[in-house]
Amino acid sequence: VQLQASGGGLVQAGGSLRLSCVASESILGHVMAWYRQAPGKQRELVAGILSGGDTNYADSVKGRFTISRDNAENTVYLQMNSLKPEDTAVYYCSALVAPYGYWGQGTQVTVSS
Repeated sequence: VQLQASGGGLVQAGGSLRLSCVASESILGHVMAWYRQAPGKQRELVAGILSGGDTNYADSVKGRFTISRDNAENTVYLQMNSLKPEDTAVYYCSALVAPYGYWGQGTQVTVSS
């Protein structure tokens, strides 16, 4: 599975961005997720969504970020609102196609104060 992430950019604190991740094949039945990695830090889970639509979020983004999926378009989204400087990171899309995991190339999100 190839994953193409887009939508990153530079935004002021309090602003919004919407990330998209398009898969090269059907994502139906797969767990999809967004991770992020800030400079000098480990990669962390931001949000995940199961095939049935159940979601989970890191505590740091609850209430601000929303993950969604469009199985017909093989696309996963991450709507990010009320962005903070600490959200600055490279954001990666991930697909779990048991027993393998796949990663996209990442998209940079920079939030200025």
